[in-house]
Amino acid sequence: MRPDGRDPKRAVYVISVAAELAGVHPQTLRIYERKGLINPARVHNRRRYSEADIERCRLIQGLTREMGVNLAGVKMIMDMRGRIEGMRARMESLEEELENLRGDVEDRVRKARESFRNDIVLVPRGELVLKRGSDPFAKARFKAGHKDRGMGGK
Repeated sequence: MRPDGRDPKRAVYVISVAAELAGVHPQTLRIYERKGLINPARVHNRRRYSEADIERCRLIQGLTREMGVNLAGVKMIMDMRGRIEGMRARMESLEEELENLRGDVEDRVRKARESFRNDIVLVPRGELVLKRGSDPFAKARFKAGHKDRGMGGK
């Protein structure tokens, strides 16, 4: 939508008016359509052009007249522009999704930290805290003892 409330994609202009607004001959618009450069809407089997179609026609004219690009080159340029716009929209969508996921992860991390806050005890580096009466090496000594006696412990 434009600031004045008009929809630039609404097809309202017949070919003669569209050609005059774009500064080209009506036959030029027909050629552009045949080459796939513009795609006007059809109303009762008559072409209707939108503001966006006319703007696209002006862009085509600029590429051909001022830059010397042929219509095949214009088609490639227009196709690439369309793909770029599609990728840009996809990228914006992915960035929005990423921000939502970041917020979700931050909330989960915060909740996890809050839930463990009382359970975590800081131990100075190098100190080992064991439960009373536990021997962390007992299992290793047991396995080693079975290997020495040929019992093949796992």
